[in-house]
Amino acid sequence: MKIGFIGLGNMAKAMIGGMLRKEIVHKKDIIGSAKTRETLEHMHAVYGIETRDSNAAAAQEADILVLAVKPQFFHTVIEEIRDVVSEDTLLISIAAGKTLAWIEQEFRREIKLVRCMPNTPALVGEGCTGICVNSRVSQEEIALSIKLMESFGRASLVPESLMGAVGAVSGSSPAFVFMFIEAMADAGVAAGMPRMQAYEFAAQAVYGSAKLALESGKHPGELKDMVCSPGGTTIQGVRVLEEKGLRGAVIDALQAVVEQTGKL
Repeated sequence: MKIGFIGLGNMAKAMIGGMLRKEIVHKKDIIGSAKTRETLEHMHAVYGIETRDSNAAAAQEADILVLAVKPQFFHTVIEEIRDVVSEDTLLISIAAGKTLAWIEQEFRREIKLVRCMPNTPALVGEGCTGICVNSRVSQEEIALSIKLMESFGRASLVPESLMGAVGAVSGSSPAFVFMFIEAMADAGVAAGMPRMQAYEFAAQAVYGSAKLALESGKHPGELKDMVCSPGGTTIQGVRVLEEKGLRGAVIDALQAVVEQTGKL
């Protein structure tokens, strides 16, 4: 099984690193193409993968081909590879906003297509990926796609109608979480903590809280209540966040993401 990557940016690195760590595929069976010779040399040196000088060459050899370029480059890339992609090749897109129908139309023929929406925590093996497929993808190929995506985190099959929500809730939200960590660290500094220690405490609190939510299976509201002792300190902070409209601001931010995704 040969897995090709067109585009070798951060998300491709996360996916390749995960697949190699989980030993799903050997490094000699991964082929990559990129815009610059520097990127190709770096990926070969760090991951040991095979590289090709053109997108068409990588596409022609791949049994599974991951389109890991930004949405604005999809039209150009598909033009380059359209005629060399085999009808048996499983295509995987990670581009936000590019629907199954849009990509199928660009190829101008029937293809096996998987659309994925991973997020940047994949870089540390803690990604969360939504997956949808077109009608030509078999159950075995769906299972394989999920296995590949689970090599760098969690993955779930969803209807395509929910991909905008997936992009907001898991794709864009890390930026908001980082802002939250930064704000908490600023508060720690204001209270006298050294800056780097404040970042560490804030980030670990978010990481541990997320892990507790995932592993306990408890409702987030129940976990929040566990921290809020009667007459205690935490409930006063919760009160301020509610007064400042934290929930509404978060909902509005994610809705804005979903709306923008539809315009890509």
